[in-house]
Amino acid sequence: MTDSSISALAAELVDMAAADRRTAPGANSDDPAAQLAWRRRTAEHGDRLNQIMDEYGWPTAELVGADAARGAWLIAQHADRQLDVQRRALRLLEQAVADGTAGPRELAFLRDRTRVNEGREQIYGTQIAGVRDGAPVPWPCEEPDRMDDLRAEAGIEPFAEYVAQFSPS
Repeated sequence: MTDSSISALAAELVDMAAADRRTAPGANSDDPAAQLAWRRRTAEHGDRLNQIMDEYGWPTAELVGADAARGAWLIAQHADRQLDVQRRALRLLEQAVADGTAGPRELAFLRDRTRVNEGREQIYGTQIAGVRDGAPVPWPCEEPDRMDDLRAEAGIEPFAEYVAQFSPS
C-alpha cells in the first residue's frame, strides 16, 4: 500500500458516497428509471466495496480519512440487495470498533440495517419502516423499551429527536 494508492482509494470512496447521495432520492421514486438507476448504483458500489474489503479490510478513518471511511459505511449501508456484502462489512466494522479504529454509531446503524434486511428485529431503531399518522415508525425492535438506552450507548440521539428530522415541518 503506497500513499498514492491510499489517496486514490480515499478519493474513490468519497466520490462513490457523493454519487450515492445524488441518486438516493431515486430509491423510493415513483419513476421506475430512477429506482433502477439507484439499484444499479448501489450494486456497483457494493461490488466495489467488496473488492476494497478484499484488499484493505475495513477502510477506517485511520487508513483513508474520516470522509472516505464514512463513504465506505454509506455504501455498505445501502448494499441492501447484497446481504453478503453487508454482512461482511458488518463483521469488519465490528472488528474495527473493537480495535478502536471505528465508532459505535455507524456500527449500530449498519447492524440495524443488516438485521432488517435479514427479516430480523432491529436493536437501535435506526431503520424507518414508513410513516403512520404523519409520524415515522421504526421497523420492529427487539427491545423497544430499551431502545433509547441502547441508542445512547452507541452515541445516537434519542429516537424522538432522530425521527423529528424526517417529520414534515
